[in-house]
This record gives sequence, structure tokens and C-alpha cells, in this order.
Amino acid sequence: MQIKSPNFEHGETIPAAHAFCRIDPATHATFSDNVSPGLTWAEVPEGTRSFALICRDGDVPSRGDDVNKEGREVPSDLPRVEFIHWLLWNIPAQARGLEEGSQARGVTARGKAGPDAPSGMRHAVNDYTGWFAGDADMAGDYFGYDGPCPPWNDSILHHYEFTLYALDRAELELEGAVNVAALRAAMKDHVLAQATLMGTYSLNPELG
Repeated sequence: MQIKSPNFEHGETIPAAHAFCRIDPATHATFSDNVSPGLTWAEVPEGTRSFALICRDGDVPSRGDDVNKEGREVPSDLPRVEFIHWLLWNIPAQARGLEEGSQARGVTARGKAGPDAPSGMRHAVNDYTGWFAGDADMAGDYFGYDGPCPPWNDSILHHYEFTLYALDRAELELEGAVNVAALRAAMKDHVLAQATLMGTYSLNPELG
């Protein structure tokens, strides 16, 4: 199975239009267009009854001591953890893509609605839900796609993986506060094939 995007090539930079934040010379970073990228896939295995999609960044600092602080830099040797940007499942078996902007357009303060997504699909909250939990203006449940916004003072490039899973089940019965662990558990033993598209992003001009 293969997955591609008309908006960026595998291993190349994700355009700022598809990011949650973009570089701002005056403030380091500001909200961006946050348009969900277009995706297409092919070579789907026989027996596929639905798809699921996970977008993750595995380069997130494990500690926030230096994150977005003037005069400091997030060191490259700091252990990194996972940050989930998108969880989508019950994608119809006949689908061969998601149109650009069909899942997100713009930053939505307090998050987009869910868990219902277009065309009968389902989505869960992403990790901006936890990130903004203590922010009175932004706190809420962030369902669906919200793009890259790595620390503007991070010393490393971040890598964003869009992984599509072909499943042998038409629906995954997931209810309540679904997270990536719950989705992965529900998919276990039902994955016929998977494919990953990776794009990079940074808010550090020195890495540009």
C-alpha cells in the first residue's frame, strides 16, 4: 500500500499552510492556516473493509524546561516523546483519499467538535487537548486534525508521520475519550497493511 500527498513529498517540508503555527519574526511563532493536507492512497490489499489514520510527531521534548523560552534552546540530546496530531477511523473501504481542507481549516480555539467526522468517519482528540488544558482562552477538546507547532527554539527538525492502516473490519467500535492507545488496541490483529508518509517541520529559522 502507498500513501501520498499533493501538498508535500515524502521526507520533504510540510508547507506552513498545513501547520498549526508558522514563523513570525516578531514573536517567533503565530497561528497558521491549519489546513488538513490532502492525502491519496493506492495498492489497497484485498479484504480491506475500512481504513484508520494516525498522524504523530515522535520528536517532542520529554521535558518543557527550555521550551519556547528566550535565550535558551531545547537540546538535541533530550529524550523525545510522541505527540498525536490526528486520529481518524471508520474511513470507508472505497475511499482512496482525503481532500485538502476536508478535516480542518484554521485554528479553532477550544477545539473542533467530535467525535463525528464527515462521511460517517470518527475522530478523537489530539494532544493539543492536553497542551492547552491550563490556558483559559484555548482549553478544550481538540478533535480531528491540528498541524505542526514544534517549539520555536528546538535544536532538531521534527518529523510528522501520517500512517494509514487498511483494516479487515468495517467499523471500530470505540466510544468515550478515545486516545491513540485505545485506537491501536482496537486495530490490533485487524491490520492488513499500512503505509506512512513523512514530512518535516520547524519553527526555528536556523533549521529552515
